[in-house]
Amino acid sequence: MIIFHTGAAIIAVYVLAAVLPAALLMRYIYRQDRVEREPPLLLASLVGCGVLSALASIVLEGIAGRLLYILVSDRGKVYTILLAFLVVGAVEEGTKLLLLKWRTWRHPQFNYRFDGVVYAVFVSLGFAAYENIQYVFSYGMSVALPRALLAVPAHMGFAVFMGAFYGRARQCETWGDDVGKKVNLWVGYLLAVFLHGFYDSCAMIGSRLSTLLFVAFVIAMYVIVIRMIRREARTDHPV
Repeated sequence: MIIFHTGAAIIAVYVLAAVLPAALLMRYIYRQDRVEREPPLLLASLVGCGVLSALASIVLEGIAGRLLYILVSDRGKVYTILLAFLVVGAVEEGTKLLLLKWRTWRHPQFNYRFDGVVYAVFVSLGFAAYENIQYVFSYGMSVALPRALLAVPAHMGFAVFMGAFYGRARQCETWGDDVGKKVNLWVGYLLAVFLHGFYDSCAMIGSRLSTLLFVAFVIAMYVIVIRMIRREARTDHPV
């Protein structure tokens, strides 16, 4: 019985360490939505969509990664960059966007532009929380703090860019601007892929230069993202 309780406590600590960073960031973005906050059940379903996108990404990245391995013989930096952008970034941000759009595009609560940021962040942090659980249980508590400071906020950062344009795309549809809708959806997606791919490329290459670029990129992205969140919340507008 003591062994069982000890094991359960360890599992609980691991899960908490993995999930808490995402939960805190969800709370932060939720509190920025000052005009009309979103229903908890909708937000919980978006976290679930994030988990589903993580599961779908595992399968799709396996397929895309195998194709890239066949097509690109050199296993150097070019291969790593292609893997980061065309496999990891494109697939993960793509599954997030598809499930985000499926769950929220026609939802009656999607009535303000900043809602797009909130929805995208909750999907992305659901993804990050699930991914974090995998990492913590695979590699132990030593990865919990670095991922809490880097990987989880990075997922939020990618989502803020995607969500800002997602909200604008919804507004364009309301105005009958089909071209604007498509452009904003694609710009949001491609920006998220670029940021994700650049982040992963620098992290995976691991050279001195890439490490310096990684640090500079992370700091710059965090500053820009916080400013974007505040600006988007301050200038929120009905769609």
